[in-house]
Amino acid sequence: MTDGAKAAELTPSAAAFLDYLRDVRNLSPHTLSNYRRDLLSLQAHAGGADIADLVEADIRAWVSGLHRRGLAGSSIQRALSAARSYYNYQGRQNGRPRNPAASVQAPRKPRQLPKTLDADQMDRYLTQRGSDPLLLRDLAIAELFYSSGLRLSELAAVNIGAVDPHTRLLTVTGKGNKTRTVPVGGVALEALARWQQVRTAAAGEQALFTSTRGRRLGVRSIQARLKLLGRRAGIHQDVHPHMLRHSFASHMLESSGDLRAVQELLGHANIATTQIYTHLDFQHLAKVYDAAHPRARRRERD
Repeated sequence: MTDGAKAAELTPSAAAFLDYLRDVRNLSPHTLSNYRRDLLSLQAHAGGADIADLVEADIRAWVSGLHRRGLAGSSIQRALSAARSYYNYQGRQNGRPRNPAASVQAPRKPRQLPKTLDADQMDRYLTQRGSDPLLLRDLAIAELFYSSGLRLSELAAVNIGAVDPHTRLLTVTGKGNKTRTVPVGGVALEALARWQQVRTAAAGEQALFTSTRGRRLGVRSIQARLKLLGRRAGIHQDVHPHMLRHSFASHMLESSGDLRAVQELLGHANIATTQIYTHLDFQHLAKVYDAAHPRARRRERD
């Protein structure tokens, strides 16, 4: 079937638009085919009316129909883009004052839940035995991630002495240069103490977590070490810092149901960000933490 025959299936105004895209914009046949399919969809929704005469309510109803049919958000966005381009063209050609698709938005793509480790996997990951200094360091890093829900950049920036073993608190600087204070669980404190007994550092180095050369451990090194720790524990997926943060949030929320507390602990500016895991004073946050976190309390000695 020729391009002309294909275009003839559309209303005259849409066919003229496709001719413009082909002859003036020199768009590829594949792109033209996509535009044609989307405009035919809009034309079918119009029920025989010229799509040039549709109004914003018609465009919204069309988008809703595409969504109900299960069309992916990216496909709906592409269809809307075709409609906007068409109406912009109509505006230039015929002086139409307003683009009825301009303010219509595709349904938001649902956020995929982050991958987490369940409590049993988390326990297997964190209870590896050994006295090698690198293992002690890596376990301390993992415990602190899971204990306090830190971001990678936040953990990498922690300095020696930043964790107060008496108050069991740590103050970190997160996104937007905002600081927050988070609890550190008893098991994490023990892991940090074991690491600090063997920690070596270059002269003047203040980093809590250091490399074999005594310098601050970089974010890529932290990522690689956590992945290696997961393989040693037999975890059949790559463990990364954000997975530990997500596991922290998920387990806290499952146990406490306190969405606002988890928001504060994670340092989310908007509670909608925290809601992907579903569900002030600082004393309230500390109580929620102590009561709910699987590793908040020190282990009983064997």
